[in-house]
Amino acid sequence: CIYVEFGKQWYQRRVRGDIVFNNDGSKFLSASYDRMIKLWDTETGACLSRFTTKKIPYCVQFHPDDDKQNFFVSGMADKKIVGWDINSGEITQEYDRHLGAVNTITFIERNISFVSTSDDKSLRVWDWDIPVDRKHIADPSMHAIPSCSLSASGKWLACQSMDNKISIFATQKLRLNRKKVFKGHMVAGYACQCNFSPDNSYLMSGDADGRCFIWDWKTTKVYKRFKAHDGVCIGCVWLPHETSKIVTCGWDGKIKLWD
Repeated sequence: CIYVEFGKQWYQRRVRGDIVFNNDGSKFLSASYDRMIKLWDTETGACLSRFTTKKIPYCVQFHPDDDKQNFFVSGMADKKIVGWDINSGEITQEYDRHLGAVNTITFIERNISFVSTSDDKSLRVWDWDIPVDRKHIADPSMHAIPSCSLSASGKWLACQSMDNKISIFATQKLRLNRKKVFKGHMVAGYACQCNFSPDNSYLMSGDADGRCFIWDWKTTKVYKRFKAHDGVCIGCVWLPHETSKIVTCGWDGKIKLWD
């Protein structure tokens, strides 16, 4: 494997970990504990804009449509989802229904809606630019969901649950698929990332012991597990054009490329 140490950071405080590129990769947004969301030029490294509500942003997401790339939403520590216009720098909408910090935002249904998860142990579905949730999923057996991943087909949403399992929801009506549960890893207390393979054949996740787990999508059985990092393996992603390779990052300060 090949690994790279982290260099100096661009923020006064550490980046929480959510960085998202726009569709053509020319710009990206980052969220930080300094309470700032910053828009960067990918090629020059210049900071183009800054956005803040004076609260800590936990996640950011560009609107996926090409004609709406000047809009993004951010999930905040103060329980709100805030919509922004990059061109004006102004807040366009506030979605204020969660009872805890907002952890993830994922666009579904051809980008007309998005799903949010929160420390309040619920999922909510919102229509774009309408500040009232049209669906609310909460159950006493549910746990907080710190990470979500949408399948390449757009049909399935994988939700990393704090009870050491990944639950699967069908995006069409956001219903839980009880036949698809992925277990074996240890993630309680950690926001470990989960991810689908580009062909939807496998699901992957890091865990608290530094391992990387890969499950077979059809059988839900562990296909492979290996020790990836000395600390928590917090992130993992498939290379989109070389699907036999994955990249992991961990609390040992390393990014590793695996074949």
